[in-house]
Amino acid sequence: MTTPVSMRPARPEDAATIADVWHRAWGDAHIGYVPEALHEHRRLADFQQRVAPRLSKTTVAETLDGVVGFVVVREDEVEQIFLAASARGLGVADALLQHAEGVIAERFAVAWLAVVEGNARARRFYEKHGWRDRGGFDYPAETRDGTLSVPCRRYEKPVARGRQGA
Repeated sequence: MTTPVSMRPARPEDAATIADVWHRAWGDAHIGYVPEALHEHRRLADFQQRVAPRLSKTTVAETLDGVVGFVVVREDEVEQIFLAASARGLGVADALLQHAEGVIAERFAVAWLAVVEGNARARRFYEKHGWRDRGGFDYPAETRDGTLSVPCRRYEKPVARGRQGA
């Protein structure tokens, strides 16, 4: 089932909603799959601080219920993609991912993203959309003190004939 969804650039007034969606969805997708030491760096306040520097690279998905998801594109990487649990199964994640692929395709031939190894639901979602697992690596997750390594899988997808190499 799909629901009408629109995409738009994130605005400063979206920051609190984005942080809330990110915090809830991150816990749902990562608890049990990432090093426990990372949990103390993923409080709501941490997400609130992480939103502002990413706003210019963030697109939100809106339905009649308001902002229900977002995607952050950094160069050729889909850095973040999260949606509210209430928006699952409505086509919102499909729309966010398609949008990210289009943004990346403007400059690069191949897009990539990191998926936590244990997140089978996300891995199935990306594979259903043509993304391919290119192997494991340690993703440097931001913390208040620096970074922590998180075991991930690197997924890639050819998106277009980019103007730069990927």
